[in-house]
Amino acid sequence: MFDLGQLVATPGALDALARNQQTPLEFLQRHINHDWGDVDNENKLENDYSVTRGLRILSAYTLKDETRIWVITEADRSVTTILLPSEY
Repeated sequence: MFDLGQLVATPGALDALARNQQTPLEFLQRHINHDWGDVDNENKLENDYSVTRGLRILSAYTLKDETRIWVITEADRSVTTILLPSEY
């Protein structure tokens, strides 16, 4: 596990979650438990490395309507953001 810092979400991500009747908690729990979602093996290994080295962690998930969201924890663990890829 790792510190998530302040939890924030963009308006687009919150709208997508509400539209799909899914909650941020569902994806934050996966993220904190090292379930990186829809990333390739190379990025999964990078995330595993980043947890122990204090680097940025990025998970990607697909909502029920196929909308993609990202969960990003910054390297300094000050903030974790839920956002749409287009909002990056």
